[in-house]
Amino acid sequence: MSSDAQPRSLSDALSSLPAVYGGDLRSLIRTKINNTGDSIPLLVVLDDDPTGTQTCHDINVLTQWDVSLLSSTFTSDLTTKTRGFFILTNSRALHPPEAKSLIAEICNNLLAASKATGTDFEVVLRSDSTLRGHFPLEAEVSESALDRKADCWILAPFFLQGGRYTIDDVHYVAEGDKLVPAGQTPFAQDASFGYKSSNLRDWVVEKSRGSINANNVKALSLTDIRSGGPDEICKQLLSFSKGSVVVVNAAAEEDMDVVVLGILEAASRGRRFLYRSGAALVSARLGIKPIPPKSADALHLDKNVGGLIIAGSYVPKTTAQLKALREKAGDKLTTIELQVDELLESETSANSAVSQAIHQAEGEIQKGQDVLVMTSRKLITGKDERESLNIGGVIARNLVRFLQELKTRPRYVIAKGGITSSDMATKGLKMRRATVIGQAAPGVPLWECFEDTSKWAGIPYIVFPGNVGSEDTLFEVVRGWQA
Repeated sequence: MSSDAQPRSLSDALSSLPAVYGGDLRSLIRTKINNTGDSIPLLVVLDDDPTGTQTCHDINVLTQWDVSLLSSTFTSDLTTKTRGFFILTNSRALHPPEAKSLIAEICNNLLAASKATGTDFEVVLRSDSTLRGHFPLEAEVSESALDRKADCWILAPFFLQGGRYTIDDVHYVAEGDKLVPAGQTPFAQDASFGYKSSNLRDWVVEKSRGSINANNVKALSLTDIRSGGPDEICKQLLSFSKGSVVVVNAAAEEDMDVVVLGILEAASRGRRFLYRSGAALVSARLGIKPIPPKSADALHLDKNVGGLIIAGSYVPKTTAQLKALREKAGDKLTTIELQVDELLESETSANSAVSQAIHQAEGEIQKGQDVLVMTSRKLITGKDERESLNIGGVIARNLVRFLQELKTRPRYVIAKGGITSSDMATKGLKMRRATVIGQAAPGVPLWECFEDTSKWAGIPYIVFPGNVGSEDTLFEVVRGWQA
């Protein structure tokens, strides 16, 4: 194992691999799920921010998890048809003790709902495809709370739409035609969830601080996936010793389909799995095929009011996308910039800044003008992980207050960044259960919530990940949804 991987050409890397395994495997997965019915458990996806829905459509996402809501969701027509649903935990915004308590609470409630409805389920811990999040903590807590010791943990961060590839056990982030080892990207410098290892075998050992031995980390190679197919994957999964963490190599959606078919066959022979994955494994495991992005015309939006974009993410791609949006939208966009130092200075200073932003935004939206509300771009961090999370919490609370107190309903809401989009959905718009109806762009989820308890029932809500798309993708979505 080696962590000193070097950047490489994406096109060269892909051309050097064996051909993908043939056949319409996604349809085969869907057929297997439909034909076996209740013998394949419902898939409950605990999503540590809302972006995990980015490869799915026609599926429920919950922002609360009381037993009654879980029970009704277990038995809803949409869940019965899809054979799964999401729960938005937003645990990446929490300190480890709070995240541990949250995951335990959700799992305990899932067990109660499962018993009440007689419905079996299994859990995916969907997390950031650039490896940021509470690992192995969430997996350990889930196993303990559910009292289900998995035979293997499946680690699969591959996410094609975001340019995340795993080749020869190394996880890469694509930048144009260059594959950059994840440990050498800005994501690895995250103030709360930083890491050094790009090789996922080494990453597991690093993040577990050695509690997971290197000998217990296995891998499914692209040669085995593409040449051996589902039968070979099943064979390997049955052979791995209990307690193994299994790294999934993948460079195409078909690779995930092969692995999922192998997993389903191994599960039918008694193997139990827990998943830590990016978005791609979820849609593969549910047999969900991609659909084209939704257009504004298809949603019959009100053209008399402006749209609203709220941006709190600080990853470099978000900053570049905001720059492109502001430059290219020109006078069709009004930008309101909240200065982070004012938000952090005092509660009085923060209240004044937010109140001014609300007043300006309401007037612009009523005139039919699109409005961007963004935090200033200078990243302010604390002296340690805890202080950095606390600073993020202050910023998030003020963005939430902006949306809560905004009286004018916009044409749509775009929330930029994982934690930002979670807070806007749960606290700003007060969603309890929404439906993922598709994507606004590849890898950019589009939700709708028609419950009367939400602030603006039926408003299109776009969950725009901080690190997805080109520099122009945010502008292209806004332009496509202009009045």
